Amino acid sequence: MGIMDRFKTASRNWAKTIVAFESPPRLREVGGQVGEAVPETVGQVTREDQFKIRLAHNDERTRDAKFFVEKRYGEVGYHSASGQGASGPGAASCPDSITLATYQGEQVIGTQTLGFDVGHGLLADELYKAEIDVLRARGCSVAEITKFALDTKLTSKRFLAAMFNVSYIYLRKLWGYSDVVIEVNPTHAAFYKRMLGFTEIGSERMCPRVHAPAVLLWLDLGELERRIAEVAGKHELAKQDRTLLPYFFPPQEEARITDRLLRAESK
Repeated sequence: MGIMDRFKTASRNWAKTIVAFESPPRLREVGGQVGEAVPETVGQVTREDQFKIRLAHNDERTRDAKFFVEKRYGEVGYHSASGQGASGPGAASCPDSITLATYQGEQVIGTQTLGFDVGHGLLADELYKAEIDVLRARGCSVAEITKFALDTKLTSKRFLAAMFNVSYIYLRKLWGYSDVVIEVNPTHAAFYKRMLGFTEIGSERMCPRVHAPAVLLWLDLGELERRIAEVAGKHELAKQDRTLLPYFFPPQEEARITDRLLRAESK
């Protein structure tokens, strides 16, 4: 069974919340030991102010993520690309991507899709294939983040850190990718550079999927892994390290989440 076949099987078999946290957020692994234990039953809500990051593994969650992305893109003047076949958020027909959705109660408040370079290329190849091929030629395994959207009224560093930390776990710890790219509006590039350490490797071009300008950013996941080991979970460093990384899960919590997801993927 291939890697994506195993992933799809595991996704059907494992539909629990990945991590839950409160606002002001205290990160809590589902069934773990950070703060009060959280029930693992899907759909069971423990608090109205609790956020939950879930895999969009079925039609309902995929539809929730799709509608949220379309709404947020429309609010900022982007055109949604959800009608372009399998490349839509969490599209069940596309085995090359997954979508992670953050919920408050049963309402989606954030999404991002992870695309895996497993033979069909990446969405970013449409504009930046030459730049991504340079990474491939170095022997890098390249993934991408797309469809990143969130409810800005609820945004905080801890909220964003949780979203990106779970994505990092999937990309690096579960699937072993070495690099990740993301197409972003040039006005947003500084955020990704400052908060996560991305570097711009592709110049500004018009993205036909959203009818807006984009630049290509790149991140070495090995370097991110080193930085996470240094500062993750050390909130006291946040005043001097103004990235999102001090708000990432403490090492023990990340290890527990990773172990549980690895066991789920191996079923």
